Amino acid sequence: MQLFEAQRPRLQRLAYRMLGSVAEAEDVVQDAWLRWRKVEEAVDAPAAYLGRIVTRLCLDRMKSARVRRETYFGAWLPEPLLAPEPEVADDLTLTLMLALERLSPLERAAFLLHDVFGVPLGEVATALERDAAAVRQLAARARKHVQAARPRYRVEQAEADRIAQAFFVASRDGDLQALQAMLAEDVVIHADGGGRVPAFRNPILGLARVLRLYAGLRRKSGERPVLLRPLTIDGLPGFASIDRGRVLQTTALELKDGRIAAIYIVRNPDKLRHVVATLGAP
Repeated sequence: MQLFEAQRPRLQRLAYRMLGSVAEAEDVVQDAWLRWRKVEEAVDAPAAYLGRIVTRLCLDRMKSARVRRETYFGAWLPEPLLAPEPEVADDLTLTLMLALERLSPLERAAFLLHDVFGVPLGEVATALERDAAAVRQLAARARKHVQAARPRYRVEQAEADRIAQAFFVASRDGDLQALQAMLAEDVVIHADGGGRVPAFRNPILGLARVLRLYAGLRRKSGERPVLLRPLTIDGLPGFASIDRGRVLQTTALELKDGRIAAIYIVRNPDKLRHVVATLGAP
């Protein structure tokens, strides 16, 4: 039991990075626990064994997940992962998570295990049931595909909170002058409602369109969104709020050259259950 619990945070992170779902990651880790109970006395290297089991369980789930995403209503975004404890954090951002979606399941697994979690190449090869040369090629291809999405610099927490709060206030009030000073010319909004709650089905691209959107929202609605608190969401500055219509949402902000280049909004209640549990939101 103690051996497994010591590995749980790492296994949870691996499963989430593979699947993009907190709930599914928890299910995978529970499945791994059930398998571990049957063999724990005979396992010499618990960390390697559990990493191998979780990887294979995730690969099985990814087949059906890809089919579901092909019919998903509107934009699909990963479930927002709130900032973990520093000792279990990694440098994957939401932007990089979306880049991982373009990889094959094996490329994604090879990249995550080797480049992010530091698993030796031989262990990765065993987990993926491939030879080391093939795994090296998988990781290299993945690295090439996601290179542009890697974060250039890390925003300090105080600055991240300041940016998130300033954007919330400006967007809530329809303050176009303040928004224009914050947003990049090619800013884009992605919103995931999953067909459960209203959300923009297609991306909103370009500064002019985004400004018109926030001006229209302020003009048409008498309700004012309520900020719950600033958050770090998958490595990006952001916040949780109660939006117009009493809808809980998270907003993550991707920064480039000091301006907001992308806005990622998750409103699908199925993806926010862990946020509700964490924040005690209504």
